[in-house]
Amino acid sequence: MSKKVFEALAWASSFLKEQGRDENAGELLLRHYMNMSRSCLLASLHDVVEEAIWEQFVESVKKHGEGMPVQYMIGYEEFYGRRFSVNQEVLIPRPETEELVYGALDRIKRLFGEEQVQLVDIGTGSGAIAITMKLECPALQVTATDIAEASLEVARKNAEELGAKVEFLQGDLLLPFIESGAKFDVILSNPPYIPLGDEKEMSVVVTKHEPHRALFAGKDGLDLYRRFMNELPQVIKNKALVGFEIGAGQSEAVSGMLRETFPTALVEVVYDINGKDRMVFAEIGF
Repeated sequence: MSKKVFEALAWASSFLKEQGRDENAGELLLRHYMNMSRSCLLASLHDVVEEAIWEQFVESVKKHGEGMPVQYMIGYEEFYGRRFSVNQEVLIPRPETEELVYGALDRIKRLFGEEQVQLVDIGTGSGAIAITMKLECPALQVTATDIAEASLEVARKNAEELGAKVEFLQGDLLLPFIESGAKFDVILSNPPYIPLGDEKEMSVVVTKHEPHRALFAGKDGLDLYRRFMNELPQVIKNKALVGFEIGAGQSEAVSGMLRETFPTALVEVVYDINGKDRMVFAEIGF
């Protein structure tokens, strides 16, 4: 039986609500399968959905009901106004991370002016941070690392598709640069920061599908930041900017670590649009 667009959306919304999922996911999926913008879809509410599209749509809505993220089904997520390919080897880029990019761009402009700046993004995943930084500020020299080659494949594809010249390296945190002697003006990272014990409270949309290596970091979620404090002094220039995304409630611990490691640094905690402590920046040697 043929369905109209508005009927398809109503069914998806009702089904996903029953499953405790995001009711708006149906609209994203239908837009994807019908290859329409939001305004186009809304102008086509009384159009009939083709049988083949309806079948795909129903299957995908049910998969999301079981916990599969919509972004992995459609193969992309929007970040900073661009479309990034994603799969189950990378974390789905979040809006909060756009704020890390915005904050870093603002500080780089203020601190370095016209100077040549070498930036590295640690744990790049889909490449969202590194690629966006390069495209928003083409003068930057950008390097990005990830521990997983499978994640780097996704990042390289995104860089190519979006036309960003970024150097990608496989490696564990800052170790590749400690070994090579490379030093940077700017180090950014959105590392794993979720405490292991939080997994049972989290949505299966995240825990059953997104890579655990990109989510969890020890008992208190701070393991990676502790490692950074040992490794950062070996790879930063005399004047440097460090920017981290953090989990809500971790700002005191992470800013304390940075102040201990760099006693003269200006360390700043920044809150996201939801009023949660989400970023910590350290201006070192200025």
